[in-house]
Amino acid sequence: MKSIKMLFFCLTGPAWFCLASPVRAQTAPQGWWLDQTGKGGILIAACGDQLCGRLEWLKNPDAQGKPKTDVHNPDPALQSRPLCGLPIIGGFSPDGSGGWTGGWVYDPQSGKTYKAEMHLAADGTLHLRGYIGIPMLGRTAVWTHLSAPPPQCSAGP
Repeated sequence: MKSIKMLFFCLTGPAWFCLASPVRAQTAPQGWWLDQTGKGGILIAACGDQLCGRLEWLKNPDAQGKPKTDVHNPDPALQSRPLCGLPIIGGFSPDGSGGWTGGWVYDPQSGKTYKAEMHLAADGTLHLRGYIGIPMLGRTAVWTHLSAPPPQCSAGP
């Protein structure tokens, strides 16, 4: 009976849970993280009782001598805002089983925002799954924890 309950949860619960080993203690992934491309550094911190994160380091902060901006945002009024300091994730709350759910992730390369969930893997990486509709229809990015903060970019005047 326990395996049937587990199978039911695997089909209805967070997609990563079925692939995870034993339930981990609820540890908040606060601090500096390098995104899956190696080109962006995100600082994750508590925002009230939730977690949020901002893009605070860029490997290549300039485009033709000017700070990179949110050019792919579908809202023309937001396309001139700098990428440095841009909120990238937010709204994450602990789910009680070691993960964080109910959040969102913004992809500045596409200008799209997705629902998201995340968890710390046993190897210390952060698995952030962005999706449309249900987690099974998403993509997971693996971020690496940085032991020392990179130089922060400047959001401008």
